[in-house]
Amino acid sequence: MAYNQPPYGQQPQYPQPQYGGQQPQYPPQGHSPQPPYHQGYGAPPPQQYATPPPQQYGAPPPQHYGAPPPQHYGAPPPQQHGAPAQQNYGAPPPQQGYGQPQGQYGAPSPQPGYGQPPPGQAPYGAPPQQQYGAPQGSFGQPPPGQAPYSQPSGQYGAPPAQQGYGAPPPGQYGQPAYGQPQVNFPPAPPSLGYGPPQIIAWDGSADADGCRKAMKGFGTDEKSLIRHLATKDPLQIEVIRDAYHKRHKRHLLSDVKSEVSGYFEEGLCAIVRGPLQQDVIQLRDAMDGPGTKEKVLNDVLLGRSNADLLAIKSLYQRTYHQSLESAIKADLSMKTERHFLMVLAATRNQESTPINPQEIDHDAQELYKATEGKTGTDELLVCNILTQKSDAQIRAIAQAYRSKYQRDFETVIKNEFSGHMKEALIYQLRTGVDKAMRDAQLLEDAMAGMGTKDRLLVNRVVRIHWDKNHMHNVKGAYQTRFRTTLTKRIRGETSGDYETLMCACLGE
Repeated sequence: MAYNQPPYGQQPQYPQPQYGGQQPQYPPQGHSPQPPYHQGYGAPPPQQYATPPPQQYGAPPPQHYGAPPPQHYGAPPPQQHGAPAQQNYGAPPPQQGYGQPQGQYGAPSPQPGYGQPPPGQAPYGAPPQQQYGAPQGSFGQPPPGQAPYSQPSGQYGAPPAQQGYGAPPPGQYGQPAYGQPQVNFPPAPPSLGYGPPQIIAWDGSADADGCRKAMKGFGTDEKSLIRHLATKDPLQIEVIRDAYHKRHKRHLLSDVKSEVSGYFEEGLCAIVRGPLQQDVIQLRDAMDGPGTKEKVLNDVLLGRSNADLLAIKSLYQRTYHQSLESAIKADLSMKTERHFLMVLAATRNQESTPINPQEIDHDAQELYKATEGKTGTDELLVCNILTQKSDAQIRAIAQAYRSKYQRDFETVIKNEFSGHMKEALIYQLRTGVDKAMRDAQLLEDAMAGMGTKDRLLVNRVVRIHWDKNHMHNVKGAYQTRFRTTLTKRIRGETSGDYETLMCACLGE
């Protein structure tokens, strides 16, 4: 399904900030600057350190020494006559959490198309972040040494600002000039729940006792189980599991399986396992027996960081005494198999790698030559580019391709590929261009058509609920794209305790 996006050539072009951070906004050339919604339309008055004297008609405005020149909010600095326009490939549109700040249900604020959310503000309805006191365990916050999300620059995980088009990026971490061998950049840490065990300053005894009380004796208090489990992050769930076993000499997962059933059971078990163990279980289930659940393979493996992929591969090996690569080889075939083996190599460029405009242009040209520019398609070249590049680089390549060839690369993929490979490549492309909109569409795909694909829906809802900031962005993206709230849509497709659990995972 296409995203109904405006031409990429009209999008602003700066590295995508994390949702929830604020960044300087630079409008696309040829467009009026868009102020944040909370300031209203129109630029704020020029800032001066002293009141200017009366001005003669036609005279240029006076300037006070040390005072910054009047400047429209979000406008780029003035350019010298004859200088080429600055153009930073890979920049996402300046953005805020989707659907905010005035996004009441049914009346979303006007927004640009796919991949162009409005100027940067805090995520839609983002909850306050929880502190644990762990070295890395503040939920939703970067590890020590990284700038907090609220800072206007240096966002955690965001690529550094770039120079104008045609210039090599400034040297960072020993970055050589363009054309010289590249150096390695700081790797992204594992996602919460994928790293080594952590001790957090949080006591799960009350929740462990509450879960035991809800399942002890005759009957089960399903709402109590939801209340104790659905709102916790991966580190808290691990604490609750351990406390439950120590205090009651029982296994929480086994007790949940024996007390509930259906898709409600699937959702609770996915939460109790935590994201890493659930990913491994999902992979085994997708490749077990006749046929392959390609959508599950895509959800678990594509668009992941190197650190998360390595964690998944390691746990899969320890759990099933078989490498994930050998399982993929036994289940997939031909070029799709080679595509997923490229993914499992976990050699993506880090998000800290600066965007090099010359390389972006070269990659866009190579994609054209491999698809529209020849008879037949060089599938493996396309797979290699989308597998090796970081999200910011994929976003830049999509922008460059649209600018050079007046066609969205997603449309090219749909025309040139088919089957599982087409779906996998679109998944990787959408991950780089706009991850929140990608997940909004994945949730809709699980509910669209005749009947609900309940297993997909359960796992997709649980997967996004682990990262609360991302979850709120997905909810806003869904409302922007489909003109209804995600919660309302899910309530129309589910019922009973299953419905209650799904809505609780979404913070409702």
